[in-house]
Amino acid sequence: MRVSLKLASAVTLLAMMTVLMAGQAQARDLAVDPDDLVPVELATVGVDPAGGAPLVLLREPDSGDVVPIRIGVAEARAILMAQHDVDVPRPQTHDLVGNILAGLDATLQRVLVDDLSDGIYYGMLELAVEGRDEPVLVDTRPSDGLALAVRSGARILVSPEILQAGEDLEYEGMEDDQVVTALGITVVEATDDLRSALGLPDRDGVIVSGVRGRAGHLGLEEGALILSVNDETPEMPMDFLDLVRATPDGQRARVRFLQDGEEEEIELSTEIPRERREEGITL
Repeated sequence: MRVSLKLASAVTLLAMMTVLMAGQAQARDLAVDPDDLVPVELATVGVDPAGGAPLVLLREPDSGDVVPIRIGVAEARAILMAQHDVDVPRPQTHDLVGNILAGLDATLQRVLVDDLSDGIYYGMLELAVEGRDEPVLVDTRPSDGLALAVRSGARILVSPEILQAGEDLEYEGMEDDQVVTALGITVVEATDDLRSALGLPDRDGVIVSGVRGRAGHLGLEEGALILSVNDETPEMPMDFLDLVRATPDGQRARVRFLQDGEEEEIELSTEIPRERREEGITL
């Protein structure tokens, strides 16, 4: 199985290089009009309660729904490592793709999950290439595309059909090592070790491990303790996601946190943050 996965990755890389250098069109057309695609935020990796298979959970802001998509173990690991901002001594497969894009002056703009047929998800990478007016679309497995998106900060869009198909899929959060992103805020469990290292008091909440977009502009920083969302306390990262999802339609989420010994509160739109990660824009 590992040989097959490596072979598939190698074929994908070669195809991408061919497309970028030769200017070929994508292998297939988008299944939907790009204007119909819906922006979502990659929240976390969960599991299928029936068999324990990994799922990536995407938050859709308008409805508050979470859309599960089945992914492989390698992609789940890559997403979790990116959310935890783990440095690796040598490039992993998705890092290699990023290095190739950077070497070819290409930037991953968006990941499009546009079709679901016979239980198989289909996706496209939308690349901006130096010297070309139109973006280049590259066919991809959504699991690979999503792993690339979380590393680069590229926007993720899915088709309405996939949003509807995900409504009936059950999911659970991971039992250990939960990490969740919502509103551009990535949070982890407030363990005793983390509290001690950050000098945080023994109060319920979750710890901020990453910030981008509006939350960062309003002063929220890594190491803060999220005390409440809309006056409800998240005890685990998945609670944070659920509280954000429960924000009434048309209202902003009120996030209260402890930072540098002071309590503060900010209000954030539940829309998907548009700002990319400061690092890895050209993946």
